[in-house]
Amino acid sequence: MKRFLYLLVQFTWGLGQTIIGFGFFLANIRRPHRIYRNCIETQWKNKYSGLSLGPFIFTPTNPSEEYYTSVRTHEYGHTFQSLILGPFYAIIGIISTSWGMLVHPLLKKIKKEEPKYTACFVEYQASWLGEKITGEKAIW
Repeated sequence: MKRFLYLLVQFTWGLGQTIIGFGFFLANIRRPHRIYRNCIETQWKNKYSGLSLGPFIFTPTNPSEEYYTSVRTHEYGHTFQSLILGPFYAIIGIISTSWGMLVHPLLKKIKKEEPKYTACFVEYQASWLGEKITGEKAIW
């Protein structure tokens, strides 16, 4: 029943990000896939970053099992942000993308040390949710 409700909400309230996630899924159709909890997890070619859109999560092909698992848990946390915010998840997407691609790398250069990825509240919440829901360690 929980799986049904999760998917129902993702395909209604979270339809926008689910459609975009499906597009990413199709673009990575030849990559390895599996069901992780209620999501379709795809290991894409990126070695370090993940992506979450509706019930689709994209995880890195990082050789470190610990890193891979922590990113997967973090991305799963983003799926619950999607459930809560529905169409407003786009705001989370903009903040998350801006943080990951612009602000975080810039802070690394300026401070000459790597700031925690979860210094951004959106990323902190995703890791927190992922850990609370799965019981697995998320990226911090």
